[in-house]
Amino acid sequence: MISGASTCFIRIKVSRTKRIACWAAAILYVAAGLLHFLKPRFYLKIVPPYLPWHLALVWVSGFFEILGGLGLLVPRKRRAAAWGLVALLIAVFPANAYMATNPVEAGATGIEPALRWGRLPLQGLLVWWVLWCTRE
Repeated sequence: MISGASTCFIRIKVSRTKRIACWAAAILYVAAGLLHFLKPRFYLKIVPPYLPWHLALVWVSGFFEILGGLGLLVPRKRRAAAWGLVALLIAVFPANAYMATNPVEAGATGIEPALRWGRLPLQGLLVWWVLWCTRE
């Protein structure tokens, strides 16, 4: 019988499909996080007006997207990174909801309504994706 403390040193093999999915997610989150710094104007518009410090929120969320994406590439940090990204996806959900419900104010009139509203269930798919590809 293996004690609980020693099981953290046993490496369970992850399928090739999960490794590819994890790398794809990492690239997606790092790229999305970089956009927060390269194109902050878009993100500033979708921050709901009731939240303070819009630019700081855009930068912080971008930083944590990059950090989470990079964390997915580190086997020992992969699961923690996934849960951090889940928390981030929950935290940014109000911005996606604001964009769907207030397209004029959010500068999203050029985005088809199906795409604006489609981002909301997409958040759930993104949560599933990072948890699935990091599960041993």
